[in-house]
Amino acid sequence: MTSIYFRKTFQRSFGTWPLRGQELSGALHAALEAGYRSIDTAQMYGNEAEVGVALAASGIPRADLCITTKVRPDNYTEEAFLPSIEKSLADLKTDYVDVLLLHWPPIGGDIVGPVRLLEKAVHAGYVRAIGVSNFTASMMRTAKATIATELVSNQVEFHPLLDQTKLLAAAIETGIPLASYCSVARGKVFSYPLFSELGDAYGKSAAQIVLRWILQKGVSINTMSTKPDNIRANFDVMDFTLSSIDMARIDALNATGYRIVTREKSAYAPEFD
Repeated sequence: MTSIYFRKTFQRSFGTWPLRGQELSGALHAALEAGYRSIDTAQMYGNEAEVGVALAASGIPRADLCITTKVRPDNYTEEAFLPSIEKSLADLKTDYVDVLLLHWPPIGGDIVGPVRLLEKAVHAGYVRAIGVSNFTASMMRTAKATIATELVSNQVEFHPLLDQTKLLAAAIETGIPLASYCSVARGKVFSYPLFSELGDAYGKSAAQIVLRWILQKGVSINTMSTKPDNIRANFDVMDFTLSSIDMARIDALNATGYRIVTREKSAYAPEFD
């Protein structure tokens, strides 16, 4: 699961939260038309079955897709973990998922048991690769030391308005790459003129500048939109490179400290770095 094809495909994923119904099927159709082959969902999203129907209807060979789903924390038990994945597979209409993540650390922060359950899913043949989400740097180190199987991702809130230096350092230390969600801070980045200014200079949109910055930080991107033009633009971020000077100008906005996902928003949120 560490092939060049996987890494290139996983680099740009289409997220499906909070989409349902016709809005979901229309957005997924547009995403696949734009070139996305990496699709991200989760048990907590409540849309795995609808994602499965849309992907099956697309006619795209299963081998060309990279499907990520995430196990919800209340399934982090020996009794529930593998059966919950079996249900996800049935809903997604597939024999395996490419990437399986723990959606959150368990309340209390004892991650050893859930991480070991991830490895069991690999041994059962249900998944090709495993990872985590919303883990702190310390949790990344513990996860790395807990199992022999490679962890291919820690999916976290990552955008220019939040300093994730500690997580980036932990990614290098542990070999667990980061992947972004809330990649444009749910639109908050657009209140900063720098991105439009750089967009004009590079012939790109403000959103494309943000996404390119994330990629150049060594972080995979997850994006979601229901508008076909935006979906295509979010995918079209591989044909330019931000200069080191412009990267540094964007880096300076990390000091804003704007975090979307907090303990007030989710009881599962840890004490983030």
